[in-house]
Amino acid sequence: MDGGGGAGGAEGELTAQETALYDRQIRVWGVDAQKRLSKAHVLVCGMNGTTIEFCKNIVLAGVGSLSLMDDNVVTEEDLNANFLIPPDESIYGGRSRAQVCCESLIDFNPMVRVFVEKGDPSLIDGEFLDKFDIVVLSRASLKTKLLINENCRKRSKHIAFYTIDCKDSCGEIFVDLQKHSYVQKKPGGATEQQELTYSSLQVDDLVFSDF
Repeated sequence: MDGGGGAGGAEGELTAQETALYDRQIRVWGVDAQKRLSKAHVLVCGMNGTTIEFCKNIVLAGVGSLSLMDDNVVTEEDLNANFLIPPDESIYGGRSRAQVCCESLIDFNPMVRVFVEKGDPSLIDGEFLDKFDIVVLSRASLKTKLLINENCRKRSKHIAFYTIDCKDSCGEIFVDLQKHSYVQKKPGGATEQQELTYSSLQVDDLVFSDF
């Protein structure tokens, strides 16, 4: 399912429509950051109260594309924590979480492409991941988290990996950006290039446990 207008003009330049729509945030983080965002392709596996908030925010901000993977059929229980699902059974009845959430997100920002990817996250292979720059995983087993994290690291392109879960009043997030470079401002206005190196979910003989 396609969310409509594509992001970015010729050679990654912002269109006049994008510049006007995202004017306020461009004033905060600049044109270059908006260009990078408009070229980013994100995969989110598992639609719950936490991931839908993330999806809403990046769609409103103008991400290049967002793909949703969650084949589970919507139930009444989902209505308690998922504001992207209308409380009307004639709309969500018999449909997957990803399908219903996709339609709602398109309404938030028709300029962003939103897709549904059918499948089981535990069966995702590396070639499939090549379509994305960022992978966000939720409601998955530790085995699946380890598999996708490992596949992200094996690809020739840089793929950022996030896993996030919430249960009751507790939350868990893991981030693997592999290597992340940034510029740090020093006193007096000078700048210095910095680099962070991230660990994977499995570090040598240490494996993070299920949440």
